[in-house]
Amino acid sequence: MHGEYKVPGGKLVVVDLDIEQGRIANFRLAGDFFLEPDSALDDINAAVNGMPESSDSASIATAISRALPDGAQLLGFSPESVAIAIRRSLSKASSWTDYDWKLIHGEALPPRLHLALDQVLTEEVGEGRRGPTLRIWEWNEPAVVIGSFQSLKNEVDLANAEKYGIDVVRRISGGGAMFMEAGGIITWSLYVPGDLVQGLTFADSYAFLDEWAVTALKSLGIDASYQPLNDITSPSGKIGGAAQKRLGNGAVLHHVTMSYDMDRDRMVEVLRIGREKMSDKGTKSANKRVDPLKTQTGLSRDAIIERMVDTFRGLYGLTPDEITPDEMAKAEQLVTEKFATDAWLKRVP
Repeated sequence: MHGEYKVPGGKLVVVDLDIEQGRIANFRLAGDFFLEPDSALDDINAAVNGMPESSDSASIATAISRALPDGAQLLGFSPESVAIAIRRSLSKASSWTDYDWKLIHGEALPPRLHLALDQVLTEEVGEGRRGPTLRIWEWNEPAVVIGSFQSLKNEVDLANAEKYGIDVVRRISGGGAMFMEAGGIITWSLYVPGDLVQGLTFADSYAFLDEWAVTALKSLGIDASYQPLNDITSPSGKIGGAAQKRLGNGAVLHHVTMSYDMDRDRMVEVLRIGREKMSDKGTKSANKRVDPLKTQTGLSRDAIIERMVDTFRGLYGLTPDEITPDEMAKAEQLVTEKFATDAWLKRVP
């Protein structure tokens, strides 16, 4: 069995192994990482050999850590990353390049329709009617998008939202509220088969699915990095945040919103960002948390999107595609039946 795991911001970990009588045998670790002393490689191999096939990632990582000699140096990888590669080999996980990726980047649509399309396209991938897809959003009206489990009244100043003509909508994924101005954000969604993230914990899958985006930002001269659980950031401030939803049909929705340009004072007026939420960010005010891409790059929004698309295409391949009439009809029906209803918006008052 063969498994690979590219550590976000690090090196490639490759494992090969057999299963004999329910236990790992003939285990071999390789990769482009750095490891000192050389003999530590044999220690890792010996620690894994003989472990039960059913061992979880935490157990494998613990066994590897205990086997390492004092002073061992692991650069570009960790015991946890080896454990992920092992679990991916055992669960027969796929890789990015196993798929024919599609790109959807169409006309501007209302926020609610974008949210409905996220559900529909994830369902289509899960049912095998659509291949894995990257979709870039366009819209021409401002909105606040709150997470599936957030309290509406606790997160949004509804009076100020109405005052400024800002729509408030709820998405199907968890996470926090996003202040999204027309032309001021870059949002994309990935609709992927569950096999792509097999063997990864829910937390690890965030960085894994966003590594290409961090690579694209670095190519623009931004010192971008991933901050667990779900933030893309830089020394200048937060750039964006990710959210996921697994529908139980074999597909994963992963979407990200990055700030390109924003009215920070307006954001603070509309979002109820409390002191407790701010305390773990090391900042004193909400309007200092985010540093938009326009400030960090000086580039147009279109230029940044073009670089991101080119980066994805160069890494994994990407073919232009469109939303089908059937997919659009399903999304429009979902808007009427779900996303435009008070019952959905106020599911958590």
